[in-house]
Amino acid sequence: MHEVSVACVCGCVDPRGATAHAINAALRVDNVDAAIEAGLLDRGIECSACDDECCARLHHARNERITALAARERYRARNERLERRARERAEKRAPAPAVDIAAPTPSALPSAAAAALARAREKAAQRHKP
Repeated sequence: MHEVSVACVCGCVDPRGATAHAINAALRVDNVDAAIEAGLLDRGIECSACDDECCARLHHARNERITALAARERYRARNERLERRARERAEKRAPAPAVDIAAPTPSALPSAAAAALARAREKAAQRHKP
């Protein structure tokens, strides 16, 4: 079985800070992905035995990453909002569907009223014939 090294970059060997030490080690070699997987974003992970510079480096990296993730989320939300507004504007600008003038429109009158109207028109037409 291999023994896991819990030594920090600052020289701290307190086993209670092993997670914080792993995060600092990953950050030292610019492996942010490994630091995130180790718990960089978890505010509860710290080592009280590490020196102030080491703790400050961990806090600074954590705050930078949280700020960057928040900015990315705001950027995505903004893009979604702009796309939604563009779609809404395009829908408002879309021309109304063309009405087919050649097609007869169905009568809104009941059949008895339509028949009475037709008789009245025929009677009026007969009166105006020479």
